Amino acid sequence: MCYKVFLDVGLFEAFKIPIHEFINYFHALEMGYREKPYHNRMHAADVLHGVYYLTSQPIPGFEMQLSDPETPLASDMSSHRAWFNVEESSYGIMGANFPALELMALYTAAAMHDYDHPGRTNAFLVTTHAPQAILYNDRSVLENHHAAAAWNLLLGTPACNFLRFLDKAEFKRFRYLVIEAILATDLKRHFEILAEFNSKANEEDSVGIDWNQEADRLLVMEMCIKLADINGPCKFHDIHVRWTHRIAEEFYEQGDEEAELGLPISPYMDRDHPQLAKLQESFINHLVAPLCKAVAEAGILPGFWEEEDMEATGDEVSSCQETDNDNDSSFSDEPSDQKKKRKILCVQTKHLQDNHRHWMNVIKEETRKREEGLVKTESVAISTEDAMETIEEENNTPHSLNRSFSFEKEDSKL
Repeated sequence: MCYKVFLDVGLFEAFKIPIHEFINYFHALEMGYREKPYHNRMHAADVLHGVYYLTSQPIPGFEMQLSDPETPLASDMSSHRAWFNVEESSYGIMGANFPALELMALYTAAAMHDYDHPGRTNAFLVTTHAPQAILYNDRSVLENHHAAAAWNLLLGTPACNFLRFLDKAEFKRFRYLVIEAILATDLKRHFEILAEFNSKANEEDSVGIDWNQEADRLLVMEMCIKLADINGPCKFHDIHVRWTHRIAEEFYEQGDEEAELGLPISPYMDRDHPQLAKLQESFINHLVAPLCKAVAEAGILPGFWEEEDMEATGDEVSSCQETDNDNDSSFSDEPSDQKKKRKILCVQTKHLQDNHRHWMNVIKEETRKREEGLVKTESVAISTEDAMETIEEENNTPHSLNRSFSFEKEDSKL
């Protein structure tokens, strides 16, 4: 997959990447992923596919930056756009606004981001004083390990160094971007990054994303890899359920070890008291939905336009954004007296809401059976008010940053 992505984007030619070293490295990287139920090489490929999708698929209303000879980024940004072809002028491709080096960094970070994952959480490694926790002073333990180990593989093996033709400035920038993107996948930083992005792009007084600013583009890269990393609930239901069972099994394996060590079993990790539906409901409502909503509202989530009469009352659960045609000059063929509105339909948001609805129905059914005495009350170990472990780690985050997107409100939509 890495080869296909790099080839499609034109990165081999842009950076004179030697094919032999490239194949050696990414094959070794793939082999370095352990055979864990969830954090395995398939997950790495899924995240790579996710960031590639976000940066290569048409986005309704997205403005691609035109090359300007007067700007410092002109030569950098214009040299890699040939492959970004958009047939309709009302669509744009986000990847066209990134220098080629940054795209290569994003794709490489996605492949690296969970390298040598042990199938345990940061909290577990810290609690058990694992060597990685000691080495990284209990801070973003796994993410630091993934980045360091993946870079050690690249730089410590000459036959794997596909970056040897980068100049010093390019290499320094590339390495910085890859590390920052990997560290952004630490869910303990979730609300911090989300709040920064919303402040930049989605608040009333937001100035918007300045694609000429490196810091703004890095923030978008972080949002992309974060969404790709936790995009399971955005998938078709059957695929989502398969990934759900995989993460649950990995959690149960940690819970088994915690029990063996005499430690309290972490929330949702007790296989004797499964809480699969509540795990996913909490995960979607607290983490995935607010992230997806922020990306959609910022206008950087791929999708397609759909027009409908304003009087229509059809289902709009998959809508990302709506605009009135009479306020948009790009859609002016309709008579002005025919009130129409446009919806941006995104398949990811539709799947997200469908999957959330599924888990809510499961919870309701489990509650009904429990109330009727069909399910033993002791099998329910965690209430719906309990936060996920990743949320609990955010105790030092201001309450105003703890955004939670509710699907139950009638006016809520992605």
